[in-house]
Amino acid sequence: MPKKLIKRYMPDHNTIKNNKYLQIFGDLLHNPNLWHLNRRSVAKAFAVGLFFAFIPVPFQMVLAAGFAIIVHANLPLAVALVWITNPLTIPAIFYACYIVGTWLIGAQEKEFEFEASWQWIIDSLSTIGPAFLLGCGVLAISFSILGYFAIQGLWRYSVLKEWKKRKNR
Repeated sequence: MPKKLIKRYMPDHNTIKNNKYLQIFGDLLHNPNLWHLNRRSVAKAFAVGLFFAFIPVPFQMVLAAGFAIIVHANLPLAVALVWITNPLTIPAIFYACYIVGTWLIGAQEKEFEFEASWQWIIDSLSTIGPAFLLGCGVLAISFSILGYFAIQGLWRYSVLKEWKKRKNR
């Protein structure tokens, strides 16, 4: 079940291989093991993709692809999972990161108003930055671990269910 479901929504190999930002990996993208769907590669892809989805840096896809290559995770899935943080979801996710960070530090939430400028980013690094970055790190690690074990468990449950079906036939 997870394999069929994941295959249905996974991006095409050629789309990933021909992405201009991922060309820096060259022949590494042609490793067939990066494209296989099995329990270990999918679980690793979830861990990598969810981790980099919460890291507030540009080119998250490139970082996720590089790390997926290093740990032999399913490359298309790791890259696709980074898009959990997209222009529609990023404000809510990053605000949650800030809230978690303030809770962990034990600081008061500070009022701020977002501006799309470098000056605002530089000024914010000293005020809301520490709490925000700590929250991003904690949530990245937490969701990465949770995703890894959830996929491992779901995959095993699905295989056991199929075995029981086959046995009953």
